[in-house]
Amino acid sequence: MRIVIADDAVLLREGLVRLLTECGHEVVAAVADGEALVAAVVAHRPDVSIVDVRMPPSHTDEGLRAAVEARRLVPRTPILVLSQYVEVSYADDLLATTGGGGGGIGYLLKDRVAAIDEFLDALDRVAAGGTVLDPEVVGQLFARRRRDDPLRELTPREREVLALMAEGRSNTAIARTLVVTDGAVEKHVRNIFTKLQLPPDTEQHRRVLAVLAYLRN
Repeated sequence: MRIVIADDAVLLREGLVRLLTECGHEVVAAVADGEALVAAVVAHRPDVSIVDVRMPPSHTDEGLRAAVEARRLVPRTPILVLSQYVEVSYADDLLATTGGGGGGIGYLLKDRVAAIDEFLDALDRVAAGGTVLDPEVVGQLFARRRRDDPLRELTPREREVLALMAEGRSNTAIARTLVVTDGAVEKHVRNIFTKLQLPPDTEQHRRVLAVLAYLRN
């Protein structure tokens, strides 16, 4: 495989270069910051890129932001994040780029990679279009989604109304099912739109967005 490596820790970067080269792969670029990663992906179109999260200048989330940008510029380019940290926000953004059959994505924690063979197998799977996530990464992503889920703001009755909306029922049909007035259903629907922070638009469009939010939950 043709591989790009992005990690500002020179010993780890060069160690990965040697390991991958000895395994018969070609490291087409080994860089130390996010901007260089994006440029390398655009220039080389690698089979897979190995990316650290925290790189210069701020050592916070440059690697993940650069990975998201690389996927924007080169759709489906496989990315394996290899880091000591779980940066939940941009990890979610990176995983979102897999929609519609996008290329492989992986997120492994350095101190939890138990064997070289396991790492190489994960790299192969990501390059082939698969998804490889450390259980700790999955746990933190789900925890964040539960905290940020706007559906949590809905009352039990509003959830019932939304579930019936997902079945394609009109307000009148919902009212009959719940044995309430049409006006009560309309009030619940307005509350759902508000709590889900759906932009003002046609009612039908907002109903579709509300149903999508429900189905993704």
